[in-house]
Amino acid sequence: MRIVIADDHALFRDGLRSLLSTQGHDIVGEAKNGREAIDLARRLKPDLILMDVQMPEIDGLAATRTLTAELPDVKVIILTATEDDAKLFEAIKSGAQGYLLKNLEADDFFSMLDRASLGEPALTPNLARKLLHEFARPAADQHDQNALTAREREVLELMVEGITSNRRLAKRLGLSENTVKFHVRNILDKLRLHTRAEAVGYALRKKIVEPQS
Repeated sequence: MRIVIADDHALFRDGLRSLLSTQGHDIVGEAKNGREAIDLARRLKPDLILMDVQMPEIDGLAATRTLTAELPDVKVIILTATEDDAKLFEAIKSGAQGYLLKNLEADDFFSMLDRASLGEPALTPNLARKLLHEFARPAADQHDQNALTAREREVLELMVEGITSNRRLAKRLGLSENTVKFHVRNILDKLRLHTRAEAVGYALRKKIVEPQS
């Protein structure tokens, strides 16, 4: 496969490139942040991007949302040290083909890449079980999303852009953090969701707001 590696740690990129090369994969590009990953994907049209979550400028999840909306034929697998259920749910809802942890054994890692090349999800059994439990819950309906106020939609749009913390939302909107918490709580209640990650995924699936490139 033609692969782009997106990770802000140069030593990790070097090691991963060497490992992938031993299996005949072609590393066509490397990025140290989400913005570079998007630019490389647009230019190179790789088969797969291995994307870290926490990177400067644009994080891996925001980059994934942009790429899956703009380049649906380019598969994205999140490869991260972050064992966080919310990140997992947000990644999959944003269109990632899989979510793998960096402590995965090499044989298991390559097995997951093979699955991804066939269009199957690249998920370990443990993470797959978590997703099954998460997606088994009923989704919100059209009436609930129409109940969002203009300000709540503005907050949700910023969350889709990757601005999810109370502090950053408050600064961007010129509001207090308590007011932001109030709006986020209303969004979750109206959409009958539990986390901000779920709200972002729902907004993208239902096209309440569109991802920014």
